[in-house]
Amino acid sequence: MFEFREEGIIQVATEGHRSYVGGNDQYWDEIGRLQFEFLLKNGLNEGTVLLDIGCGSLRGGCLFINFLAENNYLGIDKELSLIILGVASELGIDVYLEKKPEFVVSGEFEFSKFSRTPTMAIAQSLFTHLTLDDIGFCLKNLREFVHEGFVLFATYFPSEMPASNPLKSHSHACFHYTVGEISALAQRAGFKFENIGDWGHPRGQHIAAFRKL
Repeated sequence: MFEFREEGIIQVATEGHRSYVGGNDQYWDEIGRLQFEFLLKNGLNEGTVLLDIGCGSLRGGCLFINFLAENNYLGIDKELSLIILGVASELGIDVYLEKKPEFVVSGEFEFSKFSRTPTMAIAQSLFTHLTLDDIGFCLKNLREFVHEGFVLFATYFPSEMPASNPLKSHSHACFHYTVGEISALAQRAGFKFENIGDWGHPRGQHIAAFRKL
C-alpha cells in the first residue's frame, strides 16, 4: 500500500502541487472540468454526498465543493501537504469555511474515518498508480463502507493484453490494465462493473462504473 514518504513532501514543495499530481497548468482546468461535467451527466446534484478518492490538491475538488451542499464533499488522500495546498491555493479559506468539506489523510483507504457515507465517488487517476492487489483492497474497504445504490466512477489506463506493470503502487508510476482485469476485481469485491471507456481524457485514461449490488 502507499507509504508516507519524506521525499514526497519535499517533491510537492519543490515541484508545486499542480505539477506533482500531473498536468500542471496544461491539464489542470481541463481535467478538473472533465470530472465535474461527467458526474453532472451521471446524476451528481447538490444533495449528493461525494467521495473523492485520491483528492490530491483538489483539481476536481474545487468544482465539486463549490457546487455541493454544505458538508457533502469527502476527500481522501495519502498526502496531507497536497490537501493543505489545495485548500490554501486553489479552494480558498472562505469557501472551506462555508462549505465545510471533510478530509481524511490515509494511505490505507480508511473510509470508515469519515463521518458521513457517500452516495457517489470518483477516483480520477488513482487506479492508474495502483497494483491490482491495492485496487482490490480499495474496492473491498469501499464496499464495506457504502450502501446499496452507491456508484464509483474510476479511471484506468487501458491495455489490450495484461501488461508488465511495476511491482509496487507508486504516485508517479503508470499501470495499464485490461477490462477483464478490472472487471474481475470489481466482481470479487461485490460491485457490478460497467466499462464506459473513452470519456475524453487528454491522457487517454478510460473510465468505468462500480455499483454496489
